[in-house]
Amino acid sequence: MSQVIPLGPGARMLTTREAALRLGVSLRTVQLWVEADILPAARTPGGHRRIPYNAVEALALSTGLGGEPLARGTLSKRELALREVPASQPDTRQHDGLHSLRPLDVLLVADDQDWQQRCERALQPYGPSVRLRTAESGYLALLQIGQQAPDLLITNLELPGMDGLAMLRTLERCEPVGDMRILVLSEQGEDELIPRGGLPDCAELIRLPVSPEAVAVRVGRQLLGQRVS
Repeated sequence: MSQVIPLGPGARMLTTREAALRLGVSLRTVQLWVEADILPAARTPGGHRRIPYNAVEALALSTGLGGEPLARGTLSKRELALREVPASQPDTRQHDGLHSLRPLDVLLVADDQDWQQRCERALQPYGPSVRLRTAESGYLALLQIGQQAPDLLITNLELPGMDGLAMLRTLERCEPVGDMRILVLSEQGEDELIPRGGLPDCAELIRLPVSPEAVAVRVGRQLLGQRVS
């Protein structure tokens, strides 16, 4: 939860709207990232939310997000000086770094095509930083994992044919899970799943219903973890 802090004239803070403009995402996305602690934030004594400028720039650099640059008038003289690069020496540091970053590979397993499309739209702000694959059943998911294991597996438990639990148990027996992160979406709690064999230790349960935007927040956390590791 954001705290009340005094903001002096030297503090470099952005409004949520300025942060959204800089990152090239919606205002709602920035608000979700603040609530998920992806972006730190504080509140002024008047109750207005402010986000540290350096945190926004770090997120833009680490994920490849980037909207419109902030107006020069909003930058301090020191920040302007650091950004000045002679014409004969173009600044390629950010571009070189972004091209060297591997996209986060996400496999979404769900038999609801509308849900898949909504999740795809929710992930669009990440641009090329996230590669989304989809599968409609546990069998098709195992086929894709066998070809290439994703960084993040997001699966519903209720699937046609092989359900999500059977798919995960097969995955544990036959495939090296390694560093794969697994998010399980289910209307049932962990205690209710015990009679069905329970979840693997490496899986995290997210209770349904959950919005595609909330799923995108989890993907953002994984993306940040990959960038700083």
